[in-house]
Amino acid sequence: MPKGRPSVSEPKSVSLDYFAIFREVRKKDRETISTSAGTLGELYEELRERYHFLLPQASLRVAVNDEFASWDSLLSEGDRVTFIPPVAGG
Repeated sequence: MPKGRPSVSEPKSVSLDYFAIFREVRKKDRETISTSAGTLGELYEELRERYHFLLPQASLRVAVNDEFASWDSLLSEGDRVTFIPPVAGG
């Protein structure tokens, strides 16, 4: 596959858990969507476009099924994905 080109795959159903700013934007805690994204990074970029998420991927962590993952990890049918924004604290 050429570099920089999305790896679009067959549509799959994934669950998204929203926290902090993502919950504020979506006005919900979780939802299930259908996506053709092949990786977690592609999924986030799809959601940024669809829902106007403003945080850049580089400032977030991502977890799949309660395990931290890398942005190039493959996305599978039924995965539960959580995008974790930076946290402010003192």
